[in-house]
Amino acid sequence: MIAFLRGTILEKQPNLIVVDVQGVGYEVHVPLSTYYDVGETGAQVALRIHTHVRDDALQLYGFLTRLEQQLFERLIAVSGIGPRLAVAVLSGIESGDLVAAIQRADLARLTGIPGIGRKTAERIVLELKDRLSQLAVTGLDRTPEAASGDRLRDDLLSALQNLGYHRPLAEKAVDATLRSTPAPSFEQALRAALRELMRQP
Repeated sequence: MIAFLRGTILEKQPNLIVVDVQGVGYEVHVPLSTYYDVGETGAQVALRIHTHVRDDALQLYGFLTRLEQQLFERLIAVSGIGPRLAVAVLSGIESGDLVAAIQRADLARLTGIPGIGRKTAERIVLELKDRLSQLAVTGLDRTPEAASGDRLRDDLLSALQNLGYHRPLAEKAVDATLRSTPAPSFEQALRAALRELMRQP
């Protein structure tokens, strides 16, 4: 089984990259979070790999972080969730937010992920709520300042989605804005996030 790949990005498109490892091209399915962070074509990349074997295919799923891989492997163990839906889940929500939503049984947050209906969300909570405590996730015990930042982030995401931007793109822009601008007002942050979105391909 392939567990790790290090090489050069030969091609990339949302949810799929091709990694050239010493002349051999490996097609790797990835969540959008990994897609955005791996760099551009020609960049060096190192990916944790989950090898999924079916009767008619062998597919590779790649992740930049151990947490994403752990969440993926727990999601595909849930009844009714296959690898493609697990990738869609990780593409629609940050890993830390996913762990928090499951532990808090936040069905509204989970059903906000494309492809996840209420029954699937309930099944995820039922099967995973008690299996995530050992994952090393930082930022779940939040200070009042962090909670305030979370409200601003949620407000910005809501505004951008109302303007028609897809959530993963909006999250990337908002997170970049909040990292680069200390304690912005809502209006400042929204303008900066819109500028960030205009720079994205």
